Amino acid sequence: MITLIGKDLAEKDKEFVYLGPAEECDDCRFKSSCVDSLEKNRKYVIVDVKDSEQKCPIHADNVVVPVEVERAEIELLTTSKNIFEGSTFTYNAHDCDEHCEFKELCFPDGLIENDKCIIIKNQGKHKEGCKKDYKLNKLTLAFVI
Repeated sequence: MITLIGKDLAEKDKEFVYLGPAEECDDCRFKSSCVDSLEKNRKYVIVDVKDSEQKCPIHADNVVVPVEVERAEIELLTTSKNIFEGSTFTYNAHDCDEHCEFKELCFPDGLIENDKCIIIKNQGKHKEGCKKDYKLNKLTLAFVI
């Protein structure tokens, strides 16, 4: 899908989480081709940067460029068992209120409860200790659309 992003941010392979439109977007003539195609709280990766520019009052230097984006792959630590590459997976966060170095992998940006995903890679058992003694597996996920 195509969207617009600040010229200073428009780099191939750059990932971002879309947090929603700014107020200024409501009356913008580019809204439908910019923010309407993105889903709030989802993680995207830029796969191509186009050559044209448009004016935009909310970005640095007041310039945006069209970019092609797709949903980014997400790495996850999960307690789920019987998981294998190519299978579908429904994300359900495990019960944890610990603040540890693995929090971002257990509750990654861009992944929402009950999301359906495909396991691209099962990276195996997470060897480092979990404060709650969960047996964690590390997965790389793609979304089922």
